[in-house]
This record gives sequence, structure tokens and C-alpha cells, in this order.
Amino acid sequence: MKKEDLPKTIPVFPLSNFIIFPRTTVPLNIFEPRYVDMINDSMKSNKFIGMIQPKNSKESEFKPELYDIGCMGKITSFRENDNGQFLIELKGIIRFQKIDEVKSNKKYRECNVNFNNFYDDLSYQSENLQFSDLKLIFKDLKNLFEKRGFIINWKGLEKQSLDETINALAMASPFTLEEKQILLEAKNLELRKTKISEILTTYSFDNYNNTTVQ
Repeated sequence: MKKEDLPKTIPVFPLSNFIIFPRTTVPLNIFEPRYVDMINDSMKSNKFIGMIQPKNSKESEFKPELYDIGCMGKITSFRENDNGQFLIELKGIIRFQKIDEVKSNKKYRECNVNFNNFYDDLSYQSENLQFSDLKLIFKDLKNLFEKRGFIINWKGLEKQSLDETINALAMASPFTLEEKQILLEAKNLELRKTKISEILTTYSFDNYNNTTVQ
């Protein structure tokens, strides 16, 4: 995708404790009426949606304050089930910075966005990292995932590219909303790997069950 093809305004889907990265694909089940409208409108235009975290994890808030950085994805798969719900797959394209919110009569939210700091997301950057660099992180992550009852196909992960693996772990990890935002905003893969390692050191695995996860 070229810089000049990027939109200036996108619909945004505020989802707590959920992030996507460029070149990753995630499934989403859409059932809330305002987001059904959003998907319908997006399918009729450029199929772009901005995934962004609300700063407060309270689901009761109808219009929570949003973080400044999110990731724009494109709908690559779409089907409707018998209940009128949408099952989509969203592929991350590029991160964005929220400029301001658009005032409109639509049920869902739209934002004017800026991509200037994230153009590197559009091109594949070969990272000078090896799986050996991740062995310690994998060990600590396995402990954390197992304590939370998460099941991860670790052998399958090692068959992916390194950036896909790190990003998949960052998205699936039982980290807090704030910690996931730190990982999303990390400039590159090397920094993201470092941030994952730093976050893991803050967890005491013996006492992890007493740690609050948003």
C-alpha cells in the first residue's frame, strides 16, 4: 500500500485489552448494532477500520476516552451468520496517531488520523534478531501463559517469521491494557522485544494470581 492511498479519516473500534499490529490478521465477531453499522459502511468503501484502545477498561462507558495511537486494519474476510452477526478477519496495515474526533450522526466513532510516524509499517523491515534472542522471553512467557490457562502452539510459532511471532505473543499475552499499549507504540521489533522482557520482569510468577489483569 502507498502513502498517498492512506485515508485521512477512519472509523474506529475501541476495544479494551486488544491490539493488532501491521502484517498480523485477527478474527473478530461483530454483534453490537453500532459496529454492525460500521462494518457495513466500511465494506461499501475502503474496508479500513482503526483498532484503538480506550483508556478506561470499563465496558459500561459508551464513549470512553481513547489512546492516541492505534492500528488501522483492512477487512480481508467477511461473512454474516444466521443471527445477523458479522464474522470478519482484519489484517493490520499501519499504525496511526489520532488527531481529533469527527462529529457526525453515525452511531460509531470516526477520527481524523495521521500516519507520519509509522510509514515504516508499510514496508517489511528485516530485523537482526534470532530465535535464540527470545529463549528467555519464551520461558517467562510460557510460565505466565500457563498460569493464566492459555494454550499456545510454541512449535508453530517458531515456524513463523520473528516479527509475526513477537507480535502474535504481544497480542495474545495476558498483559494489562496499559502494557499492551506500550507494546503497540514501540517503534520497532527490537524495542518491542525489549519492552516484553521489561514487562515480564515486573511479574512475580509465584504471586501472579494476585495480580490484577484488566
